[in-house]
Amino acid sequence: MLANRRAGGRARFHDIRQAMRKDVVVIGASAGGIDALRGLCGALPGRFAASVFVVVHTAAESPGVLAAILDRAGPLPAVAVEQRIRFRPAAVYVAPPDHHIVIAPGVVRPTRGPKENRFRPAIDPLFRSAAQTYGPRVIGVILTGGLDDGTAGLWTVKQLGGTAIVQDPAEALVDSMPRNALQHVRVDHCVRLADIAPLLVQLSSETIEAQGGYVVPERVQIEVDIAKEKAAVDAGVQKLGAPSNYACPECHGVLLQLDEGGRVRFRCHTGHAYSAEALLSELDESVESALWSSVRTLEEKRLLIEHLAEHARRSNDAATVAALLERSRQAHERAEQLRRALLKRDKA
Repeated sequence: MLANRRAGGRARFHDIRQAMRKDVVVIGASAGGIDALRGLCGALPGRFAASVFVVVHTAAESPGVLAAILDRAGPLPAVAVEQRIRFRPAAVYVAPPDHHIVIAPGVVRPTRGPKENRFRPAIDPLFRSAAQTYGPRVIGVILTGGLDDGTAGLWTVKQLGGTAIVQDPAEALVDSMPRNALQHVRVDHCVRLADIAPLLVQLSSETIEAQGGYVVPERVQIEVDIAKEKAAVDAGVQKLGAPSNYACPECHGVLLQLDEGGRVRFRCHTGHAYSAEALLSELDESVESALWSSVRTLEEKRLLIEHLAEHARRSNDAATVAALLERSRQAHERAEQLRRALLKRDKA
């Protein structure tokens, strides 16, 4: 696969001068994903013709046992990508905690690029880098999970000629990720989990005829460079969209609004990226955190006032005691109003 710059350097052109196969499989999952991946990887044959790359949302402090779980699940060896690795077919490569993984020709490596959709590892950086590098050779798979990480990446896979597979939301443990992918991407296959492995075997055995080439848009190059730890401003993040009215919840910089395939995304000058759903979720958590902080402050105020009232009582200052107790009552009432509102919201 040859890469050349088009005039102006605004897009990267990839030549496809000979027939090839779909031999790069990228899979993203979140809640419920470990069991789903165990079943999927366990059903792939030992001579599977493609390389498999996996991202599951994990906490930074996670012990990082997913690779070991998938290694035991079936005949394919699975390894965590803790350094730059030359990949091969019939193997599974897993993102380690607190690292994205990105693909370049023949290699996969970890990065600590900015969080996307509130996660590192995130699904979108893997999918975009695979699409950028291998275009029609890529098969993207979205499994069970919350919100919509992976939708933008799967959209890029489709834009660059790849194949999109989504787990049937009706059987997903958490259906938000597959439903969002179906809503925004022209998915090729929506199937039950048990049917994904046979479908991957079938697709990886089919030949892709020479097509003349495909163009990687500049915006994809910019976002892949950011995931690869290039400073967002140096990568050209300002070219992705116009400033929005919103601040990045992570670093509080202005978010740029990206319009992509009929959906809206956001990215700041530091590089943090959010889908609209992820941004709403982050703002919901910020509001809840601020309200609980207000409850705590009001309770601390109440305790301090009662402490002062006790001192005034010892001095036989009845007027001051009465005034302080009234202020204590007001603080307690406000705290209770906030607490009831928060608990009602949690139950909704």
